[in-house]
Amino acid sequence: MLQGKGATTVINHLLNGIPGRERDRLLNHCESVELVFGSILCEADQPYSHAYFPLTGFISLVAKLDAHRPLEMGLIGREGMLGVTLMLGVRKAPTRAVVQGAGNALRIAAPHLGRELCECPTLQRRMNRYLFVLMAQLAQTAACTHFHEIQPRLARWLLMTHDRAQADHFHLTHELLADMLGVRRSGITVAAGALQQKRLIHYTRGEITILDRAGLEAAACECYGAVTDCYSKMLG
Repeated sequence: MLQGKGATTVINHLLNGIPGRERDRLLNHCESVELVFGSILCEADQPYSHAYFPLTGFISLVAKLDAHRPLEMGLIGREGMLGVTLMLGVRKAPTRAVVQGAGNALRIAAPHLGRELCECPTLQRRMNRYLFVLMAQLAQTAACTHFHEIQPRLARWLLMTHDRAQADHFHLTHELLADMLGVRRSGITVAAGALQQKRLIHYTRGEITILDRAGLEAAACECYGAVTDCYSKMLG
C-alpha cells in the first residue's frame, strides 16, 4: 500500500485534481505496479479485478470482432484511468485493454474503488467528468475512422501517443500502427513516408521520433484538438 503522504508525488493528472484528504484515502488502497508492454489488463465482457491509474506508461483500448484484426479505440495515459466504467456499477469491461507503452501505474482493487466512490463525493464527481471525456474520445475515434484519410489520422494517433509517452522517441511497428487505425500496413507505409518527407517525424524499423510537434498538429485532423479541448474543459 502507498502512504498518504506520498500523494504530493503522484503524477496522474486525474488523481492530482482530487483534494488531499480524499486522494490520500484512495492512495492508501493503491499499489504501484509495472505496466509491461503487450500485457492484457482486462478482456471485454470480463469483470475488472482492478482499476489502473497510469503514471508513466499508457494503455490501449481495443475492440475485436470475429475474423477482423483488433482496432484501437482509445488511449489512456497519466491523464486518466482504466476502469472508469465501474462508476456505473457495472463490473464488466467494455473493451480489451492492452499495455502499449511500458511504464508504471497505481492499481486499486475494484471493490476498494467502489467503496471510496461511495464515501468521497469529490472523487465521484471527477470520475464522472472523466467518464464523459472518455466517451467523447471513443465517439470521436469512431467518426474519425469513418470520415478521415489515413495520413491525418496517423498524425492524430502519433500526437496522442506522444502526449502519453512523455518522450519524443517511441516504438510503434507498422503492424501496431495498422491495428491502431484499422488499415492495411501498406497504407501506414505511405502515410508515415509522407509525414517523414515533410520532416515532421523520423521513422525507421518501428522507431519513431517526433521532429516537429507543431507541424504534426497542423497535419492532424480536427479530432485531436476536439478531444484535448474536451479534456481541458471538463478536467482542466
